[in-house]
Order: sequence, then C-alpha cells, then structure tokens
Amino acid sequence: MHSALLQRISTRPDGPLDITWLAAETSGRIRLRWEPASPSGWDVTVHLGVTTAEVLLGSWPAAPDDWPRLVHPTLYEVTGLCAALSFATDALDLSNRLAGVW
Repeated sequence: MHSALLQRISTRPDGPLDITWLAAETSGRIRLRWEPASPSGWDVTVHLGVTTAEVLLGSWPAAPDDWPRLVHPTLYEVTGLCAALSFATDALDLSNRLAGVW
C-alpha cells in the first residue's frame, strides 16, 4: 500500500498520524501518498479532496526515510485550515438561511 486517508494529526510535532490505509486510488478529504524515490527516500504528496477534484497541497520529492517528521507540521496546518473553512462555510450557510436568502 502506498496511500492513506488522514483521520487525525497529533498536535505534537513528533506525534502520530492516525490514518486509514487505502488499497487503491481513493479520493478523500486529505490523502497522503508516498512512493519509493531513487536512490533512496520517498516521493511524498498530499492532496485535498474538494467537491469537484483533488487539489495538490504539497509535494516532497526524495524525502528521507523519516519523512513523517518532515510533512507532519504541514499536514497539521492543513487540517486546521480545513476545519476553519468548514466552520466558515457552515456559518455562511446559516447566515443566509436566517436572512432568507435561500
């Protein structure tokens, strides 16, 4: 397997990444993919699943074997951004409903 759907990211810089392993190409909210790079290390990419497509959030070509330490801070920031955008969208929808726009 070379792909995972991120479920939770610890707030600690050295904390765990809770993930669900994916057997095939699967879309998801935040999808982490890694492939062997030559001569050593990993090509790591992160995609954000949105309604119509997946958007590339980050790419770490030829990351060393300890790549989780490298990508962890960025993934933590992205999950926070996703939560903020989701909250803002819900607030805007509620505001529009209360204003009678919908």
